[in-house]
Amino acid sequence: MPGFDASSFVIPADALEERFITASGPGGQNVNKVATAVQLRVNAYRLGLPLHAFRKLRTLAGSRMTADGTLLILAQNFRTQEANRQDARARLMDLLEKAHQRDARRIATKPGKAAKARRVDTKKARSSVKQGRGKVRLD
Repeated sequence: MPGFDASSFVIPADALEERFITASGPGGQNVNKVATAVQLRVNAYRLGLPLHAFRKLRTLAGSRMTADGTLLILAQNFRTQEANRQDARARLMDLLEKAHQRDARRIATKPGKAAKARRVDTKKARSSVKQGRGKVRLD
């Protein structure tokens, strides 16, 4: 996959599981009565991602991904189930889009001779400062 196209990417239905729960935070009686928050559970193994994208998804998700490969997305910003549901799916697609972007390859470089010499000189200077500290002897 050279580029990721979110519009053509199809998430299998068996990879998703939605639960509606009561949201936390302000909202008056509505927040206590109505289960508007969406907990979207996504089985990352069922998405059929390339290896590099799966690894990056795991890194991006952090603590939102469980050990068994389930990604948890909690959406509770809106007052309606449908708005929170769309928000959760949009956040999932954003994560997948970021996961498909490959990082630029880092080219390892070595420090030059002058840089090494400067480093040694500063270390020697610090060493002499620290050598000057210590107990004062009265001879």
